[in-house]
Amino acid sequence: MENISLTAEMIAVLVILGVTVLMFVTEIFRIDFSAILIMVSLGVLSQMPGLGGLADPSHLFDGFSSNAVISIIAVMIIGAGLDKTGLMSKVAGIILKYGGSTEQRIIPIISGSVGIISSFMQNVGAAALFLPVISRISVRTELPLSRLLMPMGFCAILGGTMTMVGSSPLILLNDLIITANSELPPGSQMETFGLFAVTPVGVCLVMMGIVYFVVFGRWVLPSRKSDTDGASGVAIRDYVRNLYGVDSDIFEVAVPENCGLQGQAILSAMLKHNVYIIGTHQKGDRFFAPVLTTEIECPCRFAVLGERSVVEKMAAEYGADVLPKLDVFAEDYSATTACLAP
Repeated sequence: MENISLTAEMIAVLVILGVTVLMFVTEIFRIDFSAILIMVSLGVLSQMPGLGGLADPSHLFDGFSSNAVISIIAVMIIGAGLDKTGLMSKVAGIILKYGGSTEQRIIPIISGSVGIISSFMQNVGAAALFLPVISRISVRTELPLSRLLMPMGFCAILGGTMTMVGSSPLILLNDLIITANSELPPGSQMETFGLFAVTPVGVCLVMMGIVYFVVFGRWVLPSRKSDTDGASGVAIRDYVRNLYGVDSDIFEVAVPENCGLQGQAILSAMLKHNVYIIGTHQKGDRFFAPVLTTEIECPCRFAVLGERSVVEKMAAEYGADVLPKLDVFAEDYSATTACLAP
């Protein structure tokens, strides 16, 4: 048996592989830049004496002719576009509208939505897009974040099996079939997968995943107390209470027309009644954290941070109503509480 010894080319490949893994893990550079840098390095090193067989510079960029590579790049671009348009904020609102605040209703809606989206984009991208959505829903419903993240993550993986677009291994397999067919006689060539060839299997997998988490979720899903203490799950009232020791809450106050607050600056009303007006809705415009010198124009609505008795006393003085829950400011409240950290 012939003895196999390490050659200079083998050592160079191992070194490049180690450097690649190190760059990807540490993220010294952006991952896409690191990948291109390694690819170019292979071509440069192949020109050095003793490393001529490392890579053929004339075929260095042949990977970009692969359907798999271009498809994955295109899916990543689509994912970035969905994030930039703000579509995911609308998705969060729809989920809260129809899912209510119960885990048994929210998990199927979230998991199904992630599964469908991940079938047309990369699984990691779909999960990343839904992270702020899950965070917002966790704050609004007071459900532990960990109990929503796990079903979302698994269904993102399962959703990638619904179409050829969402599954990188299947795209690569299709590419390998095309390459293999070029070496086979016409009667023995393998048929490539169509876009929806794997959809029946993928739909069954997603449905079974959702059913599993709905039925067995109460036992298998984690529920950590620390979920409510992190940056994504802390509410404004808890943040203020923990940081300043102030027992406050947020109320929405509907101020009627011809009220005594007409023409007053927001700062004056705050100082007079010892409350914090953190949001205003007047003349059809909504502002969260408004300018304190802004004049109040009735009728309007306020998001007021303070003790219930103090807020109710202020409302009674001006004939205003303290609403049972946030209405106009619900979306702003969710966005703010999702990014607060103690």
